[in-house]
Amino acid sequence: MNFLAHAWLARGGSDEFLYGNLIADGVKGSDLSGWPTEVACGIRHHRRVDAFVDSHPTVASARCRAPAECRRYAGIALDLVWDHFVARELNLGRQQSLLVLRSYEVLSHRPAPARLESMIPALVAQDWLHRYADFSFTCDAISGIGRRLSGPNRLAASVPWLKADYAGLEADFHRLWPAVLHALEVPRTG
Repeated sequence: MNFLAHAWLARGGSDEFLYGNLIADGVKGSDLSGWPTEVACGIRHHRRVDAFVDSHPTVASARCRAPAECRRYAGIALDLVWDHFVARELNLGRQQSLLVLRSYEVLSHRPAPARLESMIPALVAQDWLHRYADFSFTCDAISGIGRRLSGPNRLAASVPWLKADYAGLEADFHRLWPAVLHALEVPRTG
């Protein structure tokens, strides 16, 4: 799961908890003592979501369908594809989401970890979370991440597979997402 799915799962918590979920990929290590308590709880929640998704049989099956030369990075591509399907579930291609706007507000008023420092402003300014509803945009984002990795762009190489297996991936999402919601969606507080 990527930013949008993590935001959806964390939306019931405080803004600090949401922020922790959104920036967790930029935070290294297990020592979170330098973070405020709610942010650290959000980072831990994000990591539980990632572990649950990465170990889910549906994801393992999808990864096995990736071309052999792309499998090492298939998890990254799939995380963005899951966000595409979340965006479609939320009808973000046709309407603005209060959750997305809240996420942008949270990200805009707090410093991003160094690893995300240049990406977060672009994510907000270019409205990535709404735009994930467009599969072409999602594929471009996957290729863009691949350009930032060393070596050949294996993520861009995975795009033809993602397009060809779209129906299968959509079916995978509809098996995966209810399980993720059931296990890890944070109920609203207050």
